[in-house]
Amino acid sequence: MQKIQLGQSDLRVTPICLGTMTFGEQVDEPTAHAILHRSLERGIDFIDTAEMYAVPARAETFGATETIIGNWFEKNPGVRDKVVLATKVAGPSRGMPWVREGNGMTAADIAASCEGSLRRLKTDVIDLYQIHWPERHVPAFGNMYYDPVRETSRTPIHEQLEALAGLVKAGKVRAIGLSNETPYGVHEFVRLAEQHGLPRVATVQNVYNVLSRGVENGLDETLHRLGVSLLAYSPLGFGLLTGKYDESGITGPHAPKGARIARYESVRKQRWGRPESFEAARRYNALARAIGMTPTQFALAFCHSKWQVASTIIGVTSLAQLEEDLDSWDKRLPPDVLSEVDKLRWEMRDPAI
Repeated sequence: MQKIQLGQSDLRVTPICLGTMTFGEQVDEPTAHAILHRSLERGIDFIDTAEMYAVPARAETFGATETIIGNWFEKNPGVRDKVVLATKVAGPSRGMPWVREGNGMTAADIAASCEGSLRRLKTDVIDLYQIHWPERHVPAFGNMYYDPVRETSRTPIHEQLEALAGLVKAGKVRAIGLSNETPYGVHEFVRLAEQHGLPRVATVQNVYNVLSRGVENGLDETLHRLGVSLLAYSPLGFGLLTGKYDESGITGPHAPKGARIARYESVRKQRWGRPESFEAARRYNALARAIGMTPTQFALAFCHSKWQVASTIIGVTSLAQLEEDLDSWDKRLPPDVLSEVDKLRWEMRDPAI
């Protein structure tokens, strides 16, 4: 894989990133370490995590994923220098009081969260430090509409940037990024950075797959014109786009018991549990099989085929899933198939927006 540059930073990474939010919940530590080792062995040098992981988020597993990765670094001297490590500071609480006191995300919160991540990860520096979701109220995680009445912002973007700049200056962070962000947010972060000589965001990590293509409703132009790289998360739609639910549905006695949507009621209550998302996934999975691809290959090939995507974040719970995902790297969707995907989107829109 030819490495790609993240935004205007000096970070160069593989176009596939290993996501780790299942580590510490669905994946135990020995299996997580095996996945990390095999991923690096296969050439993947980009790892993404977050302070709030594992997912689904619980007080008992807060920070567990970073701890597992830190233990892997400690047990394997020299490995840390071989990977680009990304993690995230959680935004305002969203019903998770165990993340921090108060409902905001102040400059002090950002600094404290960074220190916590460094400690758990057993490292001196985070290569890419991202804001997990905006401090502002924005439509994210399945919400469609912006509502100014719900605005509760307390920490200006300029103040957030200054806090991140302090971490960069101290050598604790190399580059910064955003996640679950909007065109307005990206523009403001870049504008203020350029105006005040502060670090420029290198990346935006947003959901992107055939069920959720909101990136293409204007954010893609913003990223292109401002030179910011897209990290696409949930390319398999929490498993909907693997085909494993097509016959059984996401609930009931025949649903795959260990799979994320079937296992967790909290996930079923989100965008991935919508009937419209399930029915759309079945249509895309049928198209995959009609052209001789597995649904997993098809879903990943969609991301790998799109100019918008710099690196695709894959999340796995087993070595077998890892191998299947990595073996799909050379798959691309030809123009006529992408046109069929666009036709289905026109009909069903973005059910998991």
